[in-house]
Amino acid sequence: QVQLVESGGGLVQPGGSLRLSCSASGLVFSLFGATWYRQAPGKERLFVALISRSGGSPKYADSVKNRFFISRDDDKKTVYLQMNGLKPEDTAVYYCFVNGYWGQGIQVTVSS
Repeated sequence: QVQLVESGGGLVQPGGSLRLSCSASGLVFSLFGATWYRQAPGKERLFVALISRSGGSPKYADSVKNRFFISRDDDKKTVYLQMNGLKPEDTAVYYCFVNGYWGQGIQVTVSS
């Protein structure tokens, strides 16, 4: 059974940083790319960042480029999202997506 579990969210002030983790089980993690999405209240779920199965060629939404960084550790079957320079508009539930499966989502709130 495939399971993706996000962790590392919480409440931070503007300008702060968080690192999200998405830990996978039930699949050969190294065979798949991984994607982060986010969904703010009342809005659609949007792409945030993508990493290929090789760990190369990361892609980012324009809204987070040069602030957020995606990485992976296949030995730990985990994909990370390092979020720097957080802004109130980054407030959302963040989801990881691997091989057609979604994590449960984790709240990130950026507020003073």
